[in-house]
Amino acid sequence: MSTVLPEQGSRIRSWVTGFRRRETLAAYGFLSPWIIGFLVFMAAPMIASLVLSLTDYDALRPANFVGMSNYQQLLLDPKVRVSLANTLIYTVMMVPGTMVIALALALLLAKVGRRSVGFFRTVFYLPVVTPKVAVGVLFLLLFNGQVGLINSALSLVGIHGPQWSTDPLWVKPGLVLMHLWAVGGTVVIYLAALKNVPRDLYEAATIDGASAWQRFRRVTLPMISGALFFTFIVETIAGLQTFDEAYAAFYGSAASATYSSDAALFYLIYLFQQAFQFLHLGYASAMAWLLFIVIIVITAIQVRLSRRFVYYEGR
Repeated sequence: MSTVLPEQGSRIRSWVTGFRRRETLAAYGFLSPWIIGFLVFMAAPMIASLVLSLTDYDALRPANFVGMSNYQQLLLDPKVRVSLANTLIYTVMMVPGTMVIALALALLLAKVGRRSVGFFRTVFYLPVVTPKVAVGVLFLLLFNGQVGLINSALSLVGIHGPQWSTDPLWVKPGLVLMHLWAVGGTVVIYLAALKNVPRDLYEAATIDGASAWQRFRRVTLPMISGALFFTFIVETIAGLQTFDEAYAAFYGSAASATYSSDAALFYLIYLFQQAFQFLHLGYASAMAWLLFIVIIVITAIQVRLSRRFVYYEGR
């Protein structure tokens, strides 16, 4: 049996250490574009906005340090409460609707033949790449209470459609329906998850006499719970950051210039107004950090609850 001399062992250890160091440097080299981009375009603006949130700044005069007064003003501003409530209500309606519709479409696609699934997957995904501003303008055309296509279709079956774009009670449900136009990204994620469910689990459940609903509840949902959890978080964050469609439909066009209700005043729209219409950049920065904290808290709660409902293979 050969033995390794102390000098050889030292050289081997030195070579291994040098190899690992070179691998680490190579890894950081490949990661450096992302690291630089993160520092320049994410970390630096976040730090700058945090500093601005402690000032009274309008981009025309030097910033004036005001401490925590912007955050105190957030607690007293009624429009902050209204816009945050609108955003939370919209998110609560949008997230379950998106997940249910996307899962239903993914289940249908999972039964389509292999040759056709690529075509339908592309068709469902195309609306995702549609500019959101265009979707907001389309909202005004489809959901117009007088001549809109949606109410015209409802009238054919004897239903008098609501005033989607003017009635405060129907503004957010209408925007949720418009958001469902672009569930294709979620559909693709669910379809991939469904394809990864082992077939033998369905076969075993069928042999045990499980019905279609029982197979869906006991096999499908647990096996795709990771994908459901991922989209739950992503859609929640997207709902809390809603801006484009609502702004284009209610605040960004001449046709909607007379719209006076706050039913479509979402948090980011009010933040945009404070920053770029009223030039209250310090106050807008404080609003941005409040939204960041809200998202962090909600995401932390979701992650904590996921431990009871999400199944991961290998655990």
